[in-house]
Amino acid sequence: MSAVEDRLAELGLTVPEVAAPVAAYVPAVRDGSRIFTSGQLPMVSGQLADTGKVGTEGEGLVSPDRAKELAQVCALNAIAAVKSVVGDLDKVERVVKVVGFVASDPAFTGQPGVINGASELLGKAFGDKGVHARSAVGVAVLPLDAPVEVEIIVHVAD
Repeated sequence: MSAVEDRLAELGLTVPEVAAPVAAYVPAVRDGSRIFTSGQLPMVSGQLADTGKVGTEGEGLVSPDRAKELAQVCALNAIAAVKSVVGDLDKVERVVKVVGFVASDPAFTGQPGVINGASELLGKAFGDKGVHARSAVGVAVLPLDAPVEVEIIVHVAD
């Protein structure tokens, strides 16, 4: 097991099997020393962990705290996608960029807090190599009615 996986294990987490694509794409591709993941949904054992819009007021909304947990699941799935390409997560020299999408109720403006779930997990998993640039974007809807989606770009050793 890699040092990254050891740190995840200390958090009670394991790198899952790479999530199967829900359309015509692959989970991740390598271009030189960079690995780009596709957008990762909060899939657990092949099923979405939750669905709906994120918001604070109104019935049927996913709470920001729950959405933050789901962003962590997305990041874990992104780590799995990277591992499927590079094999050994210790080859990751830097998490370069994170892009997070939050299916938001029109009144919700806390997208950065939600995507912190992904950013914080990447920091815990990769340490200083996990510090990254980031965008957190509110959108009307995501595939399969997912509340959150995360993609990452990492730089790896040759």
